[in-house]
Amino acid sequence: MTIIQGFGLGLRVDHYRDFIEKPPAGVDWLEVISENYMVPGGKPLHFLDRIRRDYPMVMHGVSLSIGSTDPLDRDYLKALADLARRVEPGWISDHLCWTGIGGINLHDLLPLPFTEEALKHVGDRIAAVQDVLGRRILIENVSSYAAFAADEMTEWEFLGALTRRADCDLLLDVNNVYVNSVNHRFDPRDFIRAMPPGRVRQIHLAGHEDHGDYIIDTHDHPICEAVWDLYEFTIRHLGMVPTMIERDDHIPPLGELIAELDIARQRAAVAPEVEQDALAA
Repeated sequence: MTIIQGFGLGLRVDHYRDFIEKPPAGVDWLEVISENYMVPGGKPLHFLDRIRRDYPMVMHGVSLSIGSTDPLDRDYLKALADLARRVEPGWISDHLCWTGIGGINLHDLLPLPFTEEALKHVGDRIAAVQDVLGRRILIENVSSYAAFAADEMTEWEFLGALTRRADCDLLLDVNNVYVNSVNHRFDPRDFIRAMPPGRVRQIHLAGHEDHGDYIIDTHDHPICEAVWDLYEFTIRHLGMVPTMIERDDHIPPLGELIAELDIARQRAAVAPEVEQDALAA
């Protein structure tokens, strides 16, 4: 299995040529959107195969719809497993959400109620997916803009319980933790403190749109100072976890993203020193 360490970027079409013509230093691995390559042939797979020679990869999906009440899409799972055999990823991830019902894909990552019923439902479905893929998957926390009156626990309690029930791992999106902390009025450090260190395999960092009273997760801005600070806090709690930056719109030249990735390196390097200073005090 591919070993993933250090700092990565999401592979985007805008940067295909950059990675092929002059593979840049400063990028340790790449994350690919699974659905972009679940095709029988063509240019996406051509570029994937070529770039795969130089960079280890992980696969990140947006259509598993693990929280839906629709039956699991077995054709989708077969295509996902076929792609995994081709890519040999360090891991496969998707989101704690549902994306549609009745066979209709709404093309959005919709949140779940944090209830015992939802926990059992999602846990059973993750276990079934892992049986098909023959490996643990990573489940990512999503941004949300409304809470359910039926909630019986916090988001972080739900995630911790889910890892135990389904024996899955976590992709911790630090930006989404911050977004939700503003939208739902909680201390993001409480969320981070509750994360089980042995289960968090990957971290996402991204930008958002700040509207004052609420934040929208957009992946189209540089990472803000508050998210960088929360990332440092996360590394102090979890230790070093493979970290990547997502950028899905207003995509800048690759060099700008690599410069931002260097900030992540610097912040991760400083975090343990801060922890030691705190202990000494």
